[in-house]
Amino acid sequence: MKIVIIEDEEVVAHDLELNIRRLMGSEIELVQLRSVKESIDYFKSAGAPDLIFSDIQLGDGLSFEIFVAQPMSVPVIFCTAYDEYALDAFKANGIDYILKPFTIATLEAALQKYKDLKRVFSADQTPQYDALLQMLGVKEKHKASSILVHSKDKIIPVKIEDIAMFYVKNEITHLITFSGTCYYPNKNLDELERSSGSYFFRANRQFLICRKAIIDVSSFFSRKLSVNLNIAFDEKVIVSKGKAPQFLEWLSKV
Repeated sequence: MKIVIIEDEEVVAHDLELNIRRLMGSEIELVQLRSVKESIDYFKSAGAPDLIFSDIQLGDGLSFEIFVAQPMSVPVIFCTAYDEYALDAFKANGIDYILKPFTIATLEAALQKYKDLKRVFSADQTPQYDALLQMLGVKEKHKASSILVHSKDKIIPVKIEDIAMFYVKNEITHLITFSGTCYYPNKNLDELERSSGSYFFRANRQFLICRKAIIDVSSFFSRKLSVNLNIAFDEKVIVSKGKAPQFLEWLSKV
């Protein structure tokens, strides 16, 4: 097994290698690299290892530049003193994110995650999605099948598939079905957004819209978007300019 350590602090790199050997055994091959440039040159000639341990802030740039210049499908365990790069790390094949100063316990946990992932993928080329999410520490977002609403003196379930839109007016949350019926769910839009699933989009602070309710969209003042709905609704539904790019991407995929 070949492991590459990308770390510009010699003492940290030596300590990391010592602890990895303690956990993995002396038979593994370990390579230490110090910079973005050295790493790019190395991977171009030597190819991809089995696993990478990498700092993020190096003397000549961020380690993410390495994986852009030399794309590899190699799992990376990031070891850094900064927590603001976590999202970028997981976009760069990161399977774990260890904050310095690391301990033998955190290293052991990260290596165990690597072993678990390797076992799943080697045992089955189409691993179970739930198992993979659990290993990565990600909880899948399940959508509800129905939303409970108040109707006179009763509480009834309305199926998600029957809902065209949620909106807030006079601080009251409304629900409109495709048949035109209006109900009043006892939840705010933040809660409804979390439970309604990816087929709904939060256009702004007032509207949460179902894809099936949208006929088309048009440009509106100041880079906003106006949404044309297939249900009877008196108010204009506007997608705020900050959400317009995400809305168009969502509209093209759902």
